[in-house]
Amino acid sequence: MKKNLVKKDYLRKIKEIQKHNKSYYDENKPSITDQAYDILKNEIFVLEKKYPFLKNEKSPSNSVGYTPSKNFKKIKHKVPMLSLANAFDETDLLNFEKKMLNFLSMKDAPTIEYSAEPKIDGISASLTYINGKFIKGLSRGDGKEGEDITKNLNTINDIPKFVKINNFPSEIDIRGEVFINNSDFKKIKDRFANPRNAASGSLRQKDPDATKKIPLKFIAYTYGYVDNLNIKTQSDFLENLKKWGFKTNPFNKKISSIKNLIANHVDLEKKRKEIDVDIDGIVYKVNDFDLQKRLGFAANAPRWAIAHKFSANKATSEILNIDIQVGRTGALTPVAKIKPVNIGGVVVSNATLHNEDEIIRKDIRVGDTVNVERAGDVIPHVVSVDLSKRDKDSKKFSFPTNCPSCGGKTVKDYNEITKKKDAVRRCVSEGYECEKIAIEKLKHFVSKEAFNIDGLGKKIIENFWHLKLIRSPNDIFDLDYQKIQKLDGWGALSVANLKYSIEEKKKVSLDRFIYSLGIRHIGQENAKLIARHLQSSLNFLKLINKKNIKILLDIDGIGETQIASIKNFFFNKFNKEILSELVKKLTIKSVPLKDKDGLLKNKTFMLTGKLDGISRAEAKSLIENNSGKIISNVNKKLNYLIIGEKPTIKKINLAKDLKIKIINQVEWLKMLNKTS
Repeated sequence: MKKNLVKKDYLRKIKEIQKHNKSYYDENKPSITDQAYDILKNEIFVLEKKYPFLKNEKSPSNSVGYTPSKNFKKIKHKVPMLSLANAFDETDLLNFEKKMLNFLSMKDAPTIEYSAEPKIDGISASLTYINGKFIKGLSRGDGKEGEDITKNLNTINDIPKFVKINNFPSEIDIRGEVFINNSDFKKIKDRFANPRNAASGSLRQKDPDATKKIPLKFIAYTYGYVDNLNIKTQSDFLENLKKWGFKTNPFNKKISSIKNLIANHVDLEKKRKEIDVDIDGIVYKVNDFDLQKRLGFAANAPRWAIAHKFSANKATSEILNIDIQVGRTGALTPVAKIKPVNIGGVVVSNATLHNEDEIIRKDIRVGDTVNVERAGDVIPHVVSVDLSKRDKDSKKFSFPTNCPSCGGKTVKDYNEITKKKDAVRRCVSEGYECEKIAIEKLKHFVSKEAFNIDGLGKKIIENFWHLKLIRSPNDIFDLDYQKIQKLDGWGALSVANLKYSIEEKKKVSLDRFIYSLGIRHIGQENAKLIARHLQSSLNFLKLINKKNIKILLDIDGIGETQIASIKNFFFNKFNKEILSELVKKLTIKSVPLKDKDGLLKNKTFMLTGKLDGISRAEAKSLIENNSGKIISNVNKKLNYLIIGEKPTIKKINLAKDLKIKIINQVEWLKMLNKTS
């Protein structure tokens, strides 16, 4: 029951943040304040950390920004423009540093030096220079590809059109923030909601002459792709940016120790209102570039940087109703419909209640006067109830024990690790028997990260469901186009475009195919891991046989939780039927192996014992980045067993029995042309 509720709450939050992303990035009409958005995002991250099975492909932990607008040409970033993890207090910062030191195996290391840079609330942009000439400018987009807004960026005086300095790289992507000063915004505030909206709207106009009329500014802070950069630290890079003609933030500082970072954060937040630009926090970057390189990236964010946000905005409102939403994986999520209230410049009408346990703990009821908070990258949430204003006839909220969509049984899954029931209550339907789950599954199937079918948006999926045109993924590839053309809003051209989009997507990579099925705990990264390991749809279909599913244990990163989810998926007869039919209709391509030409190509490794001066995570990253493969069990597929201090004797003995080569850390590093 608890698990279902948590899941529902989580999916509701994901849906909410997607809606806000569209308003913010694509429509230039932010629907909530930055702090409210930060609150929602953080709530998602907290849930994912506590319940790893929740991880969804549309989570802000898997994506950045929003799909680039169709008004501009899309161009792939040479180096992705990733987002940053967020910190809200000292504990978050201490954990951030601890994780870095653990990754680097530097527990007794000297104090880390950081570059502390105020985070301007503007629009990210990437400027490409070749031989000193500005030739291309892109928006962040979804982090992987952005919009070509070169002509609009050319209207900004802060952006150098030519750089004639000897140490300027032959090719470099200079990254920074486009914004408007608050004093300038006052002159045009009748046209835009806030300064950030003004910057975004101006950059995304089709007419550069219109953009030119807006007093846009640009501050540079980092680089993406670069050819031969002979600079060792972030602070030195910022100094060079100024020499090259770029403006940087005057409040940038070099700071050591978490204590000093916090002191600087407090000081800048006090000065915040006096500064002529919106600042919503401070970004901390490990100053040493060599350390940055070693730390690398996790998911869609660097391990070496974090954004320390300023404090939350709060307001008081009234709960008008509590809705229970049913998500793709059956999670029941409660959402408070509140009397619209302005929080930090954004009108808020929905607030998350997380799950059933949260409602009980805070005793939240319809009609209550509540304190609502927006902080971090998260949806607004109810902090507390003002009991002094509660009506005497108020009744406790009764959370449904049956699915509000299909009326079926709901459960709270038992967590073997925590030995407790999960917080989320969940509808037990694993297939398409529950209407709400089925519709959400279909939306997921056609989503950008899955099949990415243009013309089949969420509203159209819902409409086609109610018209009984689509009831399973198979129906998408067997649509009655003649019937669709007779519907209101559909003509010959729109039907032809839809047909073309669907036909075009009949060729799909195995990882996207696996991900599209909407199996619990199988997000984009897990789908890639499985696809790389299995290599073909035929091998994936073999997982229907319970005996074959054990091969997934060889995949580092796939555990019992994921395997149990796949078992449950295949246990459903309807799912098996859908899968078998889909394979017949589609051309499913294998996923190319990562960096196939690396030094460790076609070699498999396993680690046992503690390594010297390098963490297990960093060692794994080194192997995979050099085309090697990590496996979790000693078997005939293993080429090398790397032993460190205090290895597992059982693994060594088994490796000897199987005649697997056993090597130490020095021997392994020699394979990489490295020394310890």
